[in-house]
Amino acid sequence: MKKGIYAFLKGSFLTDDTALKNWKLIIFVVVLLLIMITSAHNADKKVIKISDLNKKKRELRAEYVDTGTILMRMKMESNIRQKAQERGLRPLKNPPQKIIVTQKD
Repeated sequence: MKKGIYAFLKGSFLTDDTALKNWKLIIFVVVLLLIMITSAHNADKKVIKISDLNKKKRELRAEYVDTGTILMRMKMESNIRQKAQERGLRPLKNPPQKIIVTQKD
């Protein structure tokens, strides 16, 4: 057992006659590790991008709600009356009359 551990620490499994099989396995494992690291980094980038887009979506939704509130206030009858008075318009003293048109055959 001591010889096996000592040989492993020395690295003789990489330099003896059957080393080609060991090198193939080591290279395969290293390539798999590189692929795993790359895919993990790509996943992290996508998570960060999704987070940024969600933040931007929340900001745009808040702006949409604010704009809708401002529009509702502008459409209120009291605001329209006030703006009309600034332009010199005022409400009618006599209400409008409905005109009914009838056709005789």
